[in-house]
Amino acid sequence: MRIIFMGTPEFAVSALDALAAAGHEIVAVYSQPPRAGGRRGRELTASPVQRRAEELGIAVRHPAALKGAEAQAEFAAFGADVAVVAAYGLILPQAVLDAPRLGCLNIHASLLPRWRGAAPIQRAILAGDEETGVCIMRMEAGLDTGPVLRMVRTEIGGKNAPELTAELADMGGREIVRVLADLDGFAEMPQSDDGVTYAKKLDKAEARLDFWQSAEDVERQIRAFAPGAWFELEGERYRVLAGEVVPNHRHPREGGDPSPDGAKLINSEMGSRLRGNDEAGVVLDDNLTIACATGAIRPTLIQRAGRPVMDTQSLLNGRAIAAGTKLN
Repeated sequence: MRIIFMGTPEFAVSALDALAAAGHEIVAVYSQPPRAGGRRGRELTASPVQRRAEELGIAVRHPAALKGAEAQAEFAAFGADVAVVAAYGLILPQAVLDAPRLGCLNIHASLLPRWRGAAPIQRAILAGDEETGVCIMRMEAGLDTGPVLRMVRTEIGGKNAPELTAELADMGGREIVRVLADLDGFAEMPQSDDGVTYAKKLDKAEARLDFWQSAEDVERQIRAFAPGAWFELEGERYRVLAGEVVPNHRHPREGGDPSPDGAKLINSEMGSRLRGNDEAGVVLDDNLTIACATGAIRPTLIQRAGRPVMDTQSLLNGRAIAAGTKLN
C-alpha cells in the first residue's frame, strides 16, 4: 500500500520500521517539528520518528497545524491508500481523515475505551491496572473514539513506563502490519460507552513523589514516571528509578519487641496516625525506608544530581540519610 505515516516519539518508530520491512511504500512521514534542546536549549532536535525516516530515505514534513487548505491539499496530493498514525501529537481535521482512499488508522496504547488521550501507558500504571495493550482503530473526529479493528493485551505486572512502552511499541508494529495485510478481514467494533476514561497529558509536577499516598501508589508513581520520579532533601533532588513496598515495617518511635511477632506494623490504622502527626515522608531507618500514608517505600535504584545511577545502599555508603529525616 501507499502509506502516509504520522508519528513523533520513540513509541512510533517500531511501527514505521515494521511497515517499511513489510514492503509498503511509505510516501511521506509527518512528525512534530524539531524542538529546542541540547546544551542550554540552543540546538533544534528532530523527533525520533523524523530521525528514523531520514535514515530510511523518506521525506519528512512537520507542519505546525493541518487546518489550513494548503497543508490539507499537500496531504491529499500524496494519493495515499491509508494513513497510519502513532502518537503523532496533532488533531487530524476531517479533510485529512477523508483524504486517504482507505482512511486513517491509529495505533493506540491502551484497551479502548479505557485511557483515551495523551498518556495511556503512564495512566494505566498509576491506576494500578492489571493489564493494558494495543488497539488498531479507525480514526474519526472524536478523541480516540473510533471503531476498533484489532485489540491485543499484555499484563502490566511490575513493568515501568519505558519497559511497557517498548513492549507496546513492538506489539503495535506487528499488529498494524497484520491488519493491513487483510484489512477487509477485520470487523470494525464500535467502542462501548461504558468504561471510558481519559489519559490526560502528564505534568512535570506529577513526577515529585507524594508520600501522602499509600506505599503501593508511590511505587506505581516511581514506575510510571521512570526514570524521572524524585524527592527533595536539603534542596537537592534525588531521582528514584525503582523502589519496593515495605508493608510491615516497625516505626522507630513505637518501640517494642523488634522481632516479627512483636513489631508494630505500618498499616491502615498507623497510616491515619502518620497523617495526624505529619510523618509521611519521614525516613524510618538507616536503609532509606520512607513512611507513606500507609505502608512504606524503600528506593532500590537512586541518583543524585550529576552522579551515576546506583543502588541505594551504595548511595548511603557515601551520603548517610538518618532515620527521622523529613523528605520533600
